[in-house]
Amino acid sequence: MRVDRVNGGASTDIIEFTPNADQYAYTFGGAKPVMDVSPGSVLRLWSEDAFNGRLQTVEDRPSEKLDMTAVNPQTGPFYVTGAEPGDTLALHIVDLTPARDWGVSSAIQNFGGMTSTPLNPTLQDPLPEQTWIYQADLERRVVRFSAVNSQFELDLPMSPMLGTVGVAPPAREVRTSLVPGSYGGNMDTPEMRAGATAYFGVNVEGALFSIGDGHYRQGEGEACGTAVEGAMNSTIIVELIKGGAPPTWPRVETDDALMVVGSARPLEDAWRIAQADMVDWISALYGLTPMDSYQLISQTSLAPLANVVDTNYSAVVKIEKRLLPPAQSYQGMHDHLRGRAEELRAAGLQPFRPGTPLDLTD
Repeated sequence: MRVDRVNGGASTDIIEFTPNADQYAYTFGGAKPVMDVSPGSVLRLWSEDAFNGRLQTVEDRPSEKLDMTAVNPQTGPFYVTGAEPGDTLALHIVDLTPARDWGVSSAIQNFGGMTSTPLNPTLQDPLPEQTWIYQADLERRVVRFSAVNSQFELDLPMSPMLGTVGVAPPAREVRTSLVPGSYGGNMDTPEMRAGATAYFGVNVEGALFSIGDGHYRQGEGEACGTAVEGAMNSTIIVELIKGGAPPTWPRVETDDALMVVGSARPLEDAWRIAQADMVDWISALYGLTPMDSYQLISQTSLAPLANVVDTNYSAVVKIEKRLLPPAQSYQGMHDHLRGRAEELRAAGLQPFRPGTPLDLTD
């Protein structure tokens, strides 16, 4: 483990944390915290890829290389001082920078949206295993798709995101890091990118949040079951909203949109969950009745898919802010954290680059 604390100003605690392999968590809930952090802290975190670094060449086969009890390693959990059930944890993603110059995707037998799975069995043979390596050009901000079975190549824009972000579930539940739920977890939504603020209801003392499953890019739905998976350097600001009405399901706010992520099977139930929570959110923001909110959302919302491959599917309900009157969600927390992020950059906080040290001056 490597932990560095840097003074970024009188009121800023900046922590850089790189876990040892034996410190990874593979569940949400049930894991001991790796450290305590205070609200207002800035965390710069390294996370391993979803395959735990075990797939590195196109010849690697998941059935031969992967230990399925040790996939989706999480960096964390972190105990947030003062967090109690009934509070809201706010996590603002300042920066996501690939920690390697390559990423990897794979077709895994009996896993994915277009093959037989244990939950959706058919009489067809599983699709063949295959692995793709994507070279990542950090300067040009692209990843290169190279077909395995031909000479076709294509550069795709890099769009880093976190596949897993979440807190400990309620009622002493322990959930694998492969599963999404009301606590967050493996939602696999491309909306969890730099500039986003994610809100989670706190279920246990300290919240116990973790992150991981970095993706250098991913299409909506994550059709084959894996994105361009890669180790990630993440810069995150942690904040706590005491009391009030914590969200039942994960909520995401950006400069441009409000979003709710619902997770369940079948997919329409995940969508219904997100719709119902968005009705609650819009009703509280604008003082509308649930029926008026329902009508407004029906005419304004988008429904991007997150994942249709995990044990629970995840669907997003999204409303563009330009369609709504100005409103202060969670006491203006997103705007506050966006301002903090700009202050950090102005003070010298640079995006992570592989092999470069933390650089922040007063």
